[in-house]
Amino acid sequence: MVVSPLADVPTPELLAIYGQILTILRERGITRTEDSPVGGYAEYLASIAFGLELTTNSAIGYDGIDAEGIRYQVKGRRITRWNPSRQVSAIRGLGDEHVEPFNLLVGILFNADMSVMRAALVPVAVVRAQSKLQAHVNGWRFHLRDAVWAISGVRDVTDEIREASARAT
Repeated sequence: MVVSPLADVPTPELLAIYGQILTILRERGITRTEDSPVGGYAEYLASIAFGLELTTNSAIGYDGIDAEGIRYQVKGRRITRWNPSRQVSAIRGLGDEHVEPFNLLVGILFNADMSVMRAALVPVAVVRAQSKLQAHVNGWRFHLRDAVWAISGVRDVTDEIREASARAT
């Protein structure tokens, strides 16, 4: 059980506070929508860590681009005691082997308190080799298992993402 000063706050009040938090995060530029903040926060941290210019929310295949033109897809996953899965949200555009929707995937695992657990830069070829098509969502399933960090070409960027988190406004 989580010990928190919010533990005795009635549910409607908690939801109102959560809504206010989502609005403030968007106003601060931490997230770009008022949906679950996990993906938006991951994009924000990646933009700080790697100097990315984030694309519009409707861009297909990548979330940001750096000064050298490298395209980054960013995926975050919050790990909790109720859901320890490391599967990130569906990745689109991996079906055509001749088209690279992005160059690198920034995968960030968050602890339940949204602190950075682990992060990696994963080349698209590795993502493609480690993913499985999920036809019902028209996307590819990818897990940020510990074994991913041991694959050739994958770079551990946990320190860079944690430093970005420390600089978040």
